[in-house]
Amino acid sequence: MNIQTEPAKNKKRHVICMASDFFYPNTGGVEEHIYNLSQCLIKRGHKVIVVTHCYGDRVGVRYLTRGLKVYYLPIRVFYSQCALPTMICNIAIVRYILIRECIEIVHGHSAFSVLAHEVSIIGKLMGLKTVFTDHSLFGFADMSAVLTNKYLQMCLCECDHCICVSHTGKENTVLRAKVKAHKVSVIPNAVDAYTFTPDPSQRDPNVVTIVIVSRLVYRKGVDLMAAVIADMCPRYPNVRFIIGGDGPKMWLLQEVREQKGFQHCITLLGSLQHSEVRDVLVKGDIFLNTSLTEAYCMAIVEAASCGLKVVSTKVGGIPEVLPENMIYLTEPNVTSIVAGIELAMKDLKDNNILCPYKCNQMVRKMYNWMDIARRTEIVYNRILLNKNKPLGQQLKTYLSCGVWPFLLVISLMYLLLKLAEKVYKRKHIDIARDLKL
Repeated sequence: MNIQTEPAKNKKRHVICMASDFFYPNTGGVEEHIYNLSQCLIKRGHKVIVVTHCYGDRVGVRYLTRGLKVYYLPIRVFYSQCALPTMICNIAIVRYILIRECIEIVHGHSAFSVLAHEVSIIGKLMGLKTVFTDHSLFGFADMSAVLTNKYLQMCLCECDHCICVSHTGKENTVLRAKVKAHKVSVIPNAVDAYTFTPDPSQRDPNVVTIVIVSRLVYRKGVDLMAAVIADMCPRYPNVRFIIGGDGPKMWLLQEVREQKGFQHCITLLGSLQHSEVRDVLVKGDIFLNTSLTEAYCMAIVEAASCGLKVVSTKVGGIPEVLPENMIYLTEPNVTSIVAGIELAMKDLKDNNILCPYKCNQMVRKMYNWMDIARRTEIVYNRILLNKNKPLGQQLKTYLSCGVWPFLLVISLMYLLLKLAEKVYKRKHIDIARDLKL
């Protein structure tokens, strides 16, 4: 579906529930996407709420910028910031919120998020429209990927539309979740280029500073990162590495720094708030990304917006993100990455670089949150034309995924919704007032 050509004449006001296990105060690409998309949709006249699980003492209702209402549900985290996939335990509270807020569209985010799938299925059984945004790439071989893909296939059987952040991500989702291609649109992430502005005065002219900002986990290529640092530091005394981020692989970088005696050229900043990232980026000349898999890398766009030369592995959707004159693409191995950094260093020495402020202007035109919100609106407008299916047809669709016991789960969820209607009647639920700021 080419959503670029859709006319922007339909100005219908939508009431949307963003659902995900991942939201602030947790930090990451999914959290930032939900927040920025919600803010722009509110600015365009729509009503948006967010449903997520509690974070520590943050339980209940909170209001963010522009009156964005966030429900932090009293649900315990099971693993890696995700709730336990019970499917039935949260039906009453989710139904209450969807009715109280007069929700029309449930928009789930992230294949890892159990809460996103649960709220979407509950919403579908209540006759609402559902959208799902997939932010990640998955494999097909290991047991974890097989189970995740089958779970995703079951949950997306009745989803009205899917959104992927890159064309590679779309192919991946269509294959592993068996979603029909015409029901999947590509809408990329964006970056606030007015926040990530260049400041060349912060750079040290006597050294070449390479900045890395990433979660330090296996799929971000931390092993490659450590090998590249161990290879380059002895050969280039004027190279400095600034590494922001934390994770289970932090010990590897600490080990390289201590055993090799690289304390003078490696700075480990640890976990960063998103508001601190720009101040780190502007100190660098080169940004390095060593990801092993990536649907869309927001970090390289933020770095390009700050005027850094970007060196990145050529995996997943990364080749789609930036034009050739703004990025050096490499294979995911040490030799290729080092060659890419050396080429970037040579261009810096020869002054063969784009003006940082021109880079910022280019990113501002390519990736804009208001444009992403407009394109998402088009998806909302289209799915509202879909007819709701009765329970029998929904069960027939779920049967197509090949997991017969899942029909029992859906049937039980439907019966519990009917029971909740008897106990907490819809007419007795107070409708929430819209907060206008």
